[in-house]
Amino acid sequence: MSLNSLYGKRMSNALKFYIDGAWVEPSGTTRLPVIDPCTEEGFDEVALGNADDVERAVAAAKRAFESFSLTGPTERIALIRRILDAYMARYDDMADIISREIGAPKSLSHAWQAALGKRHLEELLVTCETFAWQRKKGTTLVNHEPVGVVALITPWNWPINQIVCKVAPAIAAGCTMVLKPSEVSPLNAVLFAEILDAARVPPGVFNLVNGDGPTVGAALCSHPDVDMVSFTGSTRAGVEIAKLAAPTVKRVHQELGGKSANILLDDVDFEAAVTSGVNSCFGNSGQSCNAPTRMLVPAARHEEAVRIAQRAAAAHRVGPADDETTTMGPVVSDVQYARVQRLIEKGVEEGAQLAAGGPGRPDGLTRGYYVRPTVFANVDPSMTIAREEIFGPVLAIIPYRDDEDAIAIANDTPFGLAAYVQSADLARARRVAFRLRAGSVYVNYPSWDAGSPFGGYKQSGNGREYGEWGLEAFLEVKGIVGYGD
Repeated sequence: MSLNSLYGKRMSNALKFYIDGAWVEPSGTTRLPVIDPCTEEGFDEVALGNADDVERAVAAAKRAFESFSLTGPTERIALIRRILDAYMARYDDMADIISREIGAPKSLSHAWQAALGKRHLEELLVTCETFAWQRKKGTTLVNHEPVGVVALITPWNWPINQIVCKVAPAIAAGCTMVLKPSEVSPLNAVLFAEILDAARVPPGVFNLVNGDGPTVGAALCSHPDVDMVSFTGSTRAGVEIAKLAAPTVKRVHQELGGKSANILLDDVDFEAAVTSGVNSCFGNSGQSCNAPTRMLVPAARHEEAVRIAQRAAAAHRVGPADDETTTMGPVVSDVQYARVQRLIEKGVEEGAQLAAGGPGRPDGLTRGYYVRPTVFANVDPSMTIAREEIFGPVLAIIPYRDDEDAIAIANDTPFGLAAYVQSADLARARRVAFRLRAGSVYVNYPSWDAGSPFGGYKQSGNGREYGEWGLEAFLEVKGIVGYGD
């Protein structure tokens, strides 16, 4: 099914919620347009839920938990296989919807955005094959059991990636759930609910309520029958979620912001390393929480790195998502566009050297939330653009004196989601990697690994997702003492 046929008419379930195994009418009448960031025009709309909708969804999940929590791993793994099959049947639809919602170039949406949902399901099946659901420790039986009813709150930037890496392990663990996706990119979640319905997920196990954070999100986080909240988004929102969850002492699992350093050691091939670093920073229009947005280079090679970065930035073709020549689409919304522009202007005001890009749209683009691929050089680590998460195609190049100085600059941040190290000497890169205070460290631009633990130190969150860590996040550990031999 093509994008045109999908949107020749609006999605039939976009104005409904998926609760207790059925598409139901919302309690209220509030609707929100879904904006195409390439055109700034609405192309569909969704219903926004309220506390009554949350109440219905949580009640359904609570009822379903009584029986679903008693199913065995074999039954739940078979369900994950059915979900994977149903996902692949709608794969192209998923890629097309995400491309339209967030402005991701079609090639990126098909090869990465939709593909990550597939990879998480595949990796989870591998994980479940060897996971120790029970183990003996002396005469104690250690048993892994589902944590209960979980609220899943997901972002707009890699939408189905974050939906699947929460929903799938929660199901595999035996939990039931209510999903509130980002209201900026909600249609992929509607499609995913259709996929789960086609896979015959039991009624009440998965529930979908669209809405905003202050209404639906807050109601979920504070609900006494919700046992856990899994949230991916900004650090600011994460703090509020933790406060809402605290009175009921529910588990809170968070993947938050980042300001990742990319250390280029002096022995690396700079042409390749700088170019790859720029492209990694600009991927998904810079809207990745683990993007390498701070490039740390030896002071003696700073000018060389800047020249290479300028060429890499100039090679990007900014344009509409459906243009085959586009390498970078727009940022997702007017709010995000304004934020990125403000921070670019702040970089200029604070004295950073503007090496590429700058404020405003690229030439020839008068509508759409397009940002010029921007590179700042001679950035001081104290500058705003070196400390705040920009979430746009903006790279800060920071010179350093020696390895110790680079490590100190990399760690001088309230965030700790990811870090990057590039070196011709793998042993040297490993030594630096162990010193970096980040949940993931990527050495020499490795391939993406769905089985690697993902999550942050410090204000980048708590807990880990992906692989067995993502599964364990939704499990309680029970010790049955005196169980016997």
